[in-house]
Amino acid sequence: MQYNPREIEQKWQKSWADAGTYEVDMADAAKKFYCLVMFPYPSGDKLHVGHWYNYGPVDSYARYMQMKGFRVFEPFGFDSFGLPAENYAIKTGVPPKESTEKNVEYMRKQIRAIGTMYDWSKEVVTSSPEYYNWTQWVFLELYRRELAYKKKAPVNWCPKCQTVLANEQVSDGRCERCGSEVTKKELTQWFFNIKEYAEDLLQHEGLDWPEKTILMQKNWIGKSVGCDVSWEVDGHNLVLDTFTTTVDTVYGVTFVVISPEHPELKSIVTDSQRAEVEQYIEEAKKRSDIERMAEDREKTGVFTGSYVINPFNGEKVPLWVADYVLMNYGTGVVMGVPAHDQRDMDFAEKYMLKIVQSVVDEKGESFVYDDVDKYNVKGRIIDSGEFTDLPILEGREKMIEYMEKKKIGRAKIQYKLRDWLISRQRYWGAPIPIVYDPEGNAHPVPEEHLPWMLPTDVDYLPKGKAPLASSEEFVARTEKIFGKGWRPEVDTMDTFVDSSWYFLRYPNPQKEDGPFDKELVKKWLPVDMYVGGPEHACMHLLYARFIHKVLMDDKKAEPFKRLVHQGLITKDGAKMSKSKGNVVSPDEFVEKYGSDIFRMYLMFMGPFTEGGDWSDRGITGIARFADRVWNFIHGEHVGKDSDEVLRALHGAIKKASEDMEKLQFNTVLAGLMSFINVALAPGATIEAKKQFLQLLAPLAPHLAEECWEFLGENKTIFDAGWPSYDQKYLVAQEFELVVQVNGKVRAKLMVPAEVSKEDALKLALENENVKSHLEGKQMKKEIYVPGKLVNLVVS
Repeated sequence: MQYNPREIEQKWQKSWADAGTYEVDMADAAKKFYCLVMFPYPSGDKLHVGHWYNYGPVDSYARYMQMKGFRVFEPFGFDSFGLPAENYAIKTGVPPKESTEKNVEYMRKQIRAIGTMYDWSKEVVTSSPEYYNWTQWVFLELYRRELAYKKKAPVNWCPKCQTVLANEQVSDGRCERCGSEVTKKELTQWFFNIKEYAEDLLQHEGLDWPEKTILMQKNWIGKSVGCDVSWEVDGHNLVLDTFTTTVDTVYGVTFVVISPEHPELKSIVTDSQRAEVEQYIEEAKKRSDIERMAEDREKTGVFTGSYVINPFNGEKVPLWVADYVLMNYGTGVVMGVPAHDQRDMDFAEKYMLKIVQSVVDEKGESFVYDDVDKYNVKGRIIDSGEFTDLPILEGREKMIEYMEKKKIGRAKIQYKLRDWLISRQRYWGAPIPIVYDPEGNAHPVPEEHLPWMLPTDVDYLPKGKAPLASSEEFVARTEKIFGKGWRPEVDTMDTFVDSSWYFLRYPNPQKEDGPFDKELVKKWLPVDMYVGGPEHACMHLLYARFIHKVLMDDKKAEPFKRLVHQGLITKDGAKMSKSKGNVVSPDEFVEKYGSDIFRMYLMFMGPFTEGGDWSDRGITGIARFADRVWNFIHGEHVGKDSDEVLRALHGAIKKASEDMEKLQFNTVLAGLMSFINVALAPGATIEAKKQFLQLLAPLAPHLAEECWEFLGENKTIFDAGWPSYDQKYLVAQEFELVVQVNGKVRAKLMVPAEVSKEDALKLALENENVKSHLEGKQMKKEIYVPGKLVNLVVS
């Protein structure tokens, strides 16, 4: 009887599906384990090897947890709204709904072929009205709490995708999706006020997350503790505020810089400088925020012709405009302190501006704040009026007290985090549930009209304006419900809104009277292990934490207890993508070798969190291992296991138990291979074979189920528990005793593990080579190190 993976896998997948083996009774959450992978976009790429590398190993861990007695909930779904699906539809000419449903169906078959524990009865598809009904409800909930608002703002615009991009969707000045150079555009957009939760999002206590990801979020939120300083514009009835974390340097300010987008800029530019400033403003519009803020980019600027008054010493300071100052961060105006800031120094040297020192370190030497911890700096203030010679930190406090007393400034905490831009001028997304009366006032769509359906009479090809504006049905529906002259909002929501709450929907996706089942969420949340790429640190993972806190009405609530980033599987050193022509489909390998072999091969490639470059050169070795497993199980059963087999078995149990906890699937497999090398020839008892299969089961579920049945079991192996090892079999029966004469090795002897000192010395002295080195010499000392060596000192 030969191992036939395809036949076996079809058999067990059908068996699991027919029996509803992995449909979880959500009412029973005793010892629960909610295991979740980030759901995929159903674009034209379908599933590639990189998806498999996430889904297969994580399912293996979920199966391991089930065998340890946990009630495992492992749902799945599709993030089916958004640009990827719409771009595929535009490319193929097939309407987004039709192409998305087709891609979902195909990917569903691919995923079922993995042989996972996914509870398909809990599937969510974000583009279904049953789901986006509640995405719209989430929007309305934020609107009710005044966390959703509309404002005119300069936004990132992709000329190819013809839509607005969030800051997080721009990489090196280019659209993350298509690679086109991003431009600036002034549009009225919808935002979520995520800044309201900035301080709470900085807290990660109790979370088992990668330190690097936590640091990325903290840096993205960018908390700064400092103060606003108010500067009067000379000759104008106008005050400009600058935010600074180092007010101790205020006497060293030799220029102030204003953003090209600042609303007051044009009113304070002198006539002689106006043409140059206006040209500079136009040039700045062509650059993305990221490009403008790049560390390695040469700083540029233009003098406005105006001056501001330093509120501490009354000195006039030139006011410059420079594009490295952003209007949407801070006040849009910054102090220039070239003696203590490298960027300011570069700017001052380029434009020949003064450099004035105002603080020194403990040695009395000048320093730049780029090189020190500004919140714990040691040193003193110099040449700063009444604050001279004060320690820097004490001086800051007194300067803030002085400003607040004089009403020329105030203490302030500032964040780099900007509000979440959710408007998209694209078709394939959840319509924003807002309508406008004839006077243009916004009104929420009442819940009884949800889902606020996406119209179908739309030309969805990108033309620079929202496609929903072309729908006659959308306008007619709005007027029918709300009255003549009423108009619908024509923007759709960013797909990150869809994915910001889907983990709450999974426990009861059929619920019709609310977005999630509060009782089940209370039992099953937070997600115990969430697995996905690190590229989502400052987008999806931050948004999901924000929305979860809002919906739970608890600023301390967290959606994901443990976060794991799987490694990236590349092809020829590059991330797999259809546009690069380097996507590797798993289908041909599953067809040829079977799901279990392909799963084990991916896990054997290297550490799960590191990934690597794809090569199929080693898959035949895993296929041979599967054949050896099959032959071992179907081989003759012995009456008693040899000591060698028992040591190998219990060593494998110990190693698998330790390494599965650390997601080190490659070393678990290495341990199982070592056991087969030892046990295949002599054979093993049925009991030993069963314990081996229990270790194999999470990694090769179909093969393990089939062999388990062959050994006479009629219940699933995943209810059999996880085996435990016996310490007595892990203690070596013998060890190698090194025998030295005057520190030089003269013999190596295999001796019983429990050998006494007397017996060890006796065996050493009986060795012929040792005897030859002792002839004619006097024994001075006999040294015995238990379990290691004998050293005979002679003269």
